[in-house]
Amino acid sequence: MTGLFENDNERYLVLINEEGQHSLWPVRLQVPPGWTTAYGPSSRQSCLEFVETNWTDMRPKSLVAALQSQVDAPNV
Repeated sequence: MTGLFENDNERYLVLINEEGQHSLWPVRLQVPPGWTTAYGPSSRQSCLEFVETNWTDMRPKSLVAALQSQVDAPNV
C-alpha cells in the first residue's frame, strides 16, 4: 500500500513557501498556512518534474540573501 504522498493515482499540487521551498501536496488536503500553490493540480509525475525543473537551489531564500549581502558588503 502506498502512502497519500506517494500515490501515482492521486492528484497533486506543488506548494511553495516564503523561503522558496517546494512541497508536493495532495489536492484533497487543505493547503497549510504559509504555503501557496505554484503548480497543479496535476499528476504526481508532472508535479515532480515541475519541482525538479524549478527548485534547483535547495537553500532557503533567506540564506541566499544573507550570503549575497556578505559578498556585496564593502571590505572594512
